[in-house]
Amino acid sequence: MSRNRNAALFFAAVALLALVGCSGGQKQTADNPGGAIIRTPAGDPNGLRGATLDRPYALPAKSLTDTDGNEFNLVTSTKKPVTLVFFGYTNCPDVCPTVMADVASALTKLDEPTRKQVQLLFITTDPARDTGPVIRKYLDRFDPSFTGLTGTLPQIKDIAKAVGVPVEGMQKLPSGGYEVGHGAQVIGFGADDKANVLWLSNASIGDLSHDFGKLVADNQ
Repeated sequence: MSRNRNAALFFAAVALLALVGCSGGQKQTADNPGGAIIRTPAGDPNGLRGATLDRPYALPAKSLTDTDGNEFNLVTSTKKPVTLVFFGYTNCPDVCPTVMADVASALTKLDEPTRKQVQLLFITTDPARDTGPVIRKYLDRFDPSFTGLTGTLPQIKDIAKAVGVPVEGMQKLPSGGYEVGHGAQVIGFGADDKANVLWLSNASIGDLSHDFGKLVADNQ
């Protein structure tokens, strides 16, 4: 087998990570369609425990709508040194609430001044059902400071693609309802609106807290 084919198979295997249907199971497909090279935490010279990116994602200067109905630009409306971005939806029965709870718990382990330097953006992948009030009520279960955003599905898919998150949209279920396939990674952006690290849905609370604190320190 040629070296090029070996390399292609390796990167294909790395890419087969977390696309979540949120229906109680987990699907396997590309977690990283943007093609960023992910290094293992052990290889990160900056001491981060998440998956670090050799080619950073840039937060696109796109606007969505927040839970109060106001326009929210992902670049100009984010005022804190560290921005965490997660795509999910309120009807997700397992993975989304687990990730939200883990992030909220990790943030409580930081001292208050550090905690105040972190902003989480929850971008719905199910805008048909996730109205502003629905998202707000959902996020308040975890942390009232979390920002919820919605828009049209094409807008959301466009933003998700720019930061390497697959969003499949609605998939009908035999029961008559539907699930929404989406990547379950949390992406960490610094003050320059670039992301060098992400955390998959199985990241520990301790690792999340460690990295959130380090990102704040590095972006002051």
